[in-house]
Amino acid sequence: MASKKINNVYIKDVVSLAGPVEKNGSIKDYDFVIDDYYYHCKTFEQAEVKMQKTVIDHLLERHRLVHSDIDYLISGDLSNQIAVSSYTASNYTIPFMGVYSACASFIESLIVGSEMMEGKRKSNVLCVTSSHNCGAEKQFRFPIEYGAPKPNTTTFTATGAVAVLLTKEEARIRLESYTVGCVCDMGCKDASHMGAVMAPAAAKTLVTHLLEMNRSIDEYDLILTGDLGAVGAKIFEEYLKRNYNLKMKNYMDCGCELYLKSQEETYAGASGPVTLPLFLFNKVLKQKRYKKILCIGTGSLHNLFFVNQKLAIPSIAHAISLEVRS
Repeated sequence: MASKKINNVYIKDVVSLAGPVEKNGSIKDYDFVIDDYYYHCKTFEQAEVKMQKTVIDHLLERHRLVHSDIDYLISGDLSNQIAVSSYTASNYTIPFMGVYSACASFIESLIVGSEMMEGKRKSNVLCVTSSHNCGAEKQFRFPIEYGAPKPNTTTFTATGAVAVLLTKEEARIRLESYTVGCVCDMGCKDASHMGAVMAPAAAKTLVTHLLEMNRSIDEYDLILTGDLGAVGAKIFEEYLKRNYNLKMKNYMDCGCELYLKSQEETYAGASGPVTLPLFLFNKVLKQKRYKKILCIGTGSLHNLFFVNQKLAIPSIAHAISLEVRS
């Protein structure tokens, strides 16, 4: 089975950092915001390392934790060979595991972290993710300076970082169950239409989760996808309706919600692994109206070489269920 229940793993605390565009979006309350993409560093990549380090250091300081108090650091990002996470981890004497499912990496880190804590009476695990607009855009599409025109289906890579502390101590948010997705390839070759690439993977993971956990979609107060964007979210809903006769009710896509509609430079919405945790922790969970949430991280598993070779783009979606106490 791809799905499994999680025993006694809680989210104790979260620290988030948002970029120049994100701070002017739908969320006004972040732990940290930065005003420029360089973050007082020489390169975008070094800025992203500093972003990750900022949220990790603040989380450790807030709880007076030293490196030896943390069992594992699990992190992923969009930089080649998840280099940002690796460079960040070199600042800490904490056992490190890098994970990569593109924009689904954060959900993957929670799944891996919960499994590493299985059977332990006491454990602390740090799950970290980040993305940087300028760093990711030049890697997956074109450098910003190139000035290439973009279609309306394009998503805008969010800039930010999030660090989450998982513990065995009872807390407001409990990790309840998860579903690991399968790689899905529907033949889409357009790297500017990642919503269409990822929507079928999100739908299949959702259906797998409901079937294997023997649940109805109505058991969740909210279904939250990661970064399908305005176009991909519509495809997701239509795909579920046509193929599974499943109609979405309490549904939001973080990519659609992170920015304001007036922010035209973001096109179809936000993308990047930080999109889901930024919106989840700084908006959804602060509303205190959702008791059971299914988070589906969505990832487009392409790189520039395969796209230039005109190959179809595979995708992945992982899901994790959260139970929220009053």
